Amino acid sequence: MAQSVKIWFDPEADFLEVLFSDAPGHLCETDHDAIMERVDNQGNILGFSVLNVSKLSKEKPLYAQLIAPNAA
Repeated sequence: MAQSVKIWFDPEADFLEVLFSDAPGHLCETDHDAIMERVDNQGNILGFSVLNVSKLSKEKPLYAQLIAPNAA
């Protein structure tokens, strides 16, 4: 079964957001300062956002673990 992904980039804010669901949720910190995860009230990951996209290293990939609060 196919699943849709919504990707949105705001060049003025230098902000990228990837959403797996349009369900209501809130942002939580990750182990990387530039990445936030969006989770619902049950702790399911709905997506993630990346701050300062243009300042990321072109030589190294960006890594962060997406772990919803209830999964820890």
